[in-house]
Amino acid sequence: MKRIALLGMPNCGKSSLFNRVTGASARIGNWPGITVDLMRARLLIGAHMVEMVDLPGIYDLNGYTDDEHVVRDFLGSQPVDLLVLVVNAAQAERQLRLFLQARTLGLPMVVLFNMADEARRLGIGIDTAAFTAHTGIAAHRISAKFGDGVPAALARIGHQLGDADAGMARFDTLADADLEHPLDQLAHHAIHAPPTLSVQHSDRIDRVALHPLLGPLVFIAAMALVFNAVFLLGAPLQEGIGSVFDFLHSAVLTPLLAPLPDWARGFLIEGVYNGVSTVATFVPLIVLFFFLMALVEDSGYLSRAAFLMDALMSRLGLDGRSFVMLVMGFGCNVPALMGTRIMRARPLRLLSMLIIPLSLCSARLQVFLFIGAAVFPAKWAPWALLSLYLFSIAAAVLTAWLFRKRFASREPFALELPPYRLPTARHVLLRGWHEVRHFVHRASRFIIAGVALVWLLTHLPVGVDAAGTASWAGQIGSWLEPLLSPIGIDVQLTLALLFGFVAKEVMIGAMAVIFGQEGSALGDTLAQHLSLAQAYSFMLFTLLYTPCLSTLATLHSESRSLRFTALAVVWPLALAWGTAWIAYQGLRLVGG
Repeated sequence: MKRIALLGMPNCGKSSLFNRVTGASARIGNWPGITVDLMRARLLIGAHMVEMVDLPGIYDLNGYTDDEHVVRDFLGSQPVDLLVLVVNAAQAERQLRLFLQARTLGLPMVVLFNMADEARRLGIGIDTAAFTAHTGIAAHRISAKFGDGVPAALARIGHQLGDADAGMARFDTLADADLEHPLDQLAHHAIHAPPTLSVQHSDRIDRVALHPLLGPLVFIAAMALVFNAVFLLGAPLQEGIGSVFDFLHSAVLTPLLAPLPDWARGFLIEGVYNGVSTVATFVPLIVLFFFLMALVEDSGYLSRAAFLMDALMSRLGLDGRSFVMLVMGFGCNVPALMGTRIMRARPLRLLSMLIIPLSLCSARLQVFLFIGAAVFPAKWAPWALLSLYLFSIAAAVLTAWLFRKRFASREPFALELPPYRLPTARHVLLRGWHEVRHFVHRASRFIIAGVALVWLLTHLPVGVDAAGTASWAGQIGSWLEPLLSPIGIDVQLTLALLFGFVAKEVMIGAMAVIFGQEGSALGDTLAQHLSLAQAYSFMLFTLLYTPCLSTLATLHSESRSLRFTALAVVWPLALAWGTAWIAYQGLRLVGG
């Protein structure tokens, strides 16, 4: 089988091309470090079955970041039939430096100038014929975002694969001074750009978006708009799906399982079905949230947020990349932790990894969306959710400030701001589908097993009242009650937190089993069971306490330190208890 390696700088659209030609859904975004591992897919190009490998985005083949090491190790140890270098055409003059380095590897190569449509709007022309004549390497203009030029580029790749022999790279270090003259010559022959680019609309927007005072307010307003839209549009969808599951419960499942013994029927209906159906009812909220966040990400705005936050982060021993990874953790903590590989200094990596699990990930979001919609008045729910995001960032800031001297670093920060882009429906749908698929995958692995285990704990030993004090679940909750009752968390919620340590996605399903309700009925029960003070305290504790097992496993594998992993468990737990205590006692005083 032939092997193609995709190489390019961060934000060149390499993963967009990978997604388009393979149908996969590598994460796409407008900041460095999105692709943190090797993405692989098989496809047919011309007459050849090909394995395409999406390498992490790098700036320099001779650099020292973990991602640069990954690329060097792969190219130096794995046979490659064709190296496809993806260049951001709008930044071609700067990105051709990587081309000159890649040419010394001795591998067959094709160069794809991506984002050609954007370069054209900026008045930048790429003469691929002149590039090929000057370098002897085939080049094509494409737009991976819209698909323009991709079929012709694939045809050329297929043709060149027929003549290519697999080989491994030879690394010859080139000094920057050795690259200056060839770079100038190549740019002179192949790139035609105006002497100065005209002022774009993005410059005018950035005067506000990057303003030290107005910028943070714009960021908060944008997030508030997203949260309000999620609740406004998602509530009717949530109710509709809940009605469907209620109908299936009464009209189909109950009669179908009637012949089974009581314990089997209870396990399947009260355990597995109630748990899974409850989780499924808030899938629309999750889908809407990630579709809207995809619009924000793909527009190029989050890179501005990273740049804006760099001044604050530098005072905390971090930089703008740390903020980017913190925001990336809003999707999932695991890839955000892996994304810290773009940082050279180990202390900076460790401090960044310590704050990332405090970000409000999509798994926690599921819990907050459900409880917020169930317990809080409709006009308050979006603001409660926004406050949790602000608490998440505040907890990260506090953590960084407290540990900045222990993990001191002097690594410089550099970030290119992409132009503002109008997101395409394809990218938004791909991102949304990626998150939904990830959710369904984790549901099949964790949620079903989790709610089944909760049912067993709440119904054993045989003969006890379900979820009563004599059940195993009740005994565990009673043992932990003295620790958690000062923050308003009772026996039932304690058990949900225990299962949340395995995976936060399990928590709503666990509540369905613990309270013996599903969907809207569970929401009504929680509204009667919890005061606003208890609900908010529980959400704050869930936000900050010990991360899930998969996050802890990643923390350990990336840090290679049991001591650091232990710190990442103990500190969030203490921070969660203290924050929840202040919130609970304070809200009780004001009558919450």
